[in-house]
Amino acid sequence: MSAVAVVPGSFDPITLGHLDVIERAARLFDEVYVVVVHNPDKPGGLFSADERVAVIEKAVADAGLPANVKVDSFGSGLLADYCTRLGATALVKGLRSQTDVVYETPMAIVNEHLAGVETVFLLPRPANAQVSSTLVRQVIGLGGDVSPYVPAAVLEAVGSR
Repeated sequence: MSAVAVVPGSFDPITLGHLDVIERAARLFDEVYVVVVHNPDKPGGLFSADERVAVIEKAVADAGLPANVKVDSFGSGLLADYCTRLGATALVKGLRSQTDVVYETPMAIVNEHLAGVETVFLLPRPANAQVSSTLVRQVIGLGGDVSPYVPAAVLEAVGSR
């Protein structure tokens, strides 16, 4: 039996911190699904779900991540059900701050209860500790340089708009 993990997120856009978590998850699990999840609490956004999938696929390829990393999207419903369909035994989440712990802990408890899926929390590398997609979107919106925070695929996608 292979160990399957899901790395869920809105990834709008994917950051170098996200890529770091994905790369580390790929070393821990046999299969890793990076899943763009629609979050109704985050209206609008920089990219559509399909665009995010394409940008993530390019970023993963450009980073030379192993073939055990796959990219998918999940429109609605319970993430626990998605994990069950995949046979995933773990969710992998990055934690940047105490705020993330407070937000993620109840979801981890419910996902374990609903689907028996464990949540694995990975701490960020110091360079990525304070970078979020929200911050990146704000800097892009104000015309700032986000190249230290995102993979080239994001810069290309933003530049093509």
